[in-house]
Amino acid sequence: MDKLLSRINELSRKNKTEGLNENELAEREILRRQYIEIFKQNFRQELERIEIVDEPTIKH
Repeated sequence: MDKLLSRINELSRKNKTEGLNENELAEREILRRQYIEIFKQNFRQELERIEIVDEPTIKH
């Protein structure tokens, strides 16, 4: 994931300074989609690990 983010950031910096050619634009799009898919998978795993516990109600 670190290499993926590093490359995305590298392309982003290059885009801001000198622009990207067609191949780099296509690569950036592919990398962004990969990053989003990995993020969604990790997030889904975190949600699946959550266990909801009902706390007893306290009466005053």
